[in-house]
Amino acid sequence: MNEALKESVARPVRVMVVDDHPMWRDAVARDLDAAGCEVVATAGDGPGAVRRATATTPEVLVLDLNLPGMPGVQVCKELVGSQPGLRVLVLSASGEHADVLEAVKSGATGYLLKSASTEELVDAVRRTAAGDPVFTPGLAGLVLGEYRRLASEPAPAAADEPKAPRLTERETEVLRLVAKGLSYKQIAERLVISHRTVQNHVQNTLGKLHLHNRVELVRYAIERGLDEA
Repeated sequence: MNEALKESVARPVRVMVVDDHPMWRDAVARDLDAAGCEVVATAGDGPGAVRRATATTPEVLVLDLNLPGMPGVQVCKELVGSQPGLRVLVLSASGEHADVLEAVKSGATGYLLKSASTEELVDAVRRTAAGDPVFTPGLAGLVLGEYRRLASEPAPAAADEPKAPRLTERETEVLRLVAKGLSYKQIAERLVISHRTVQNHVQNTLGKLHLHNRVELVRYAIERGLDEA
């Protein structure tokens, strides 16, 4: 077990559950609570999710996409934009590729189908809290393919674009492996460093590049050909 996962097991992960079906929402909250997570809030609609997440600052938002008042992708976009430390795990009945890609582009770091077992959900929440991308089997390749497609699109030209910030050799190395689709755990094993060190390098790189999440980071790396290096 990697360092960050050990820590997430040792201390409760602060989780918020958002779903418009009360029985499902309550069941997920109970399962996570029984597994040792700290469920800080629940919500059944989009606007309520934004308000309560802002008030309670969970580490992981377990989010359904089909919500009244505001779509789940908009909830994700608003909260990730205002709370950079928040990680979003979508828990949805839909496995449609368009839904998965829209969620990822809005800032979600993981996507799990509602057919997952309680054990898979708990593991996904802990891994999400530790910084790993978590996807139902078969979806990870789809997401990496979308990263590559986005990177192939020309970025809008900015007037007087500032010079790209200088990354350290290690930050560049970590960025290259992120672009190849490796999880933080795999990167840590490849470079023989701790999971926490990988997280620190990624956070430092996000700050230097003025990016907000893994989606933007991977696009930046692929645009510069780091995934081919």
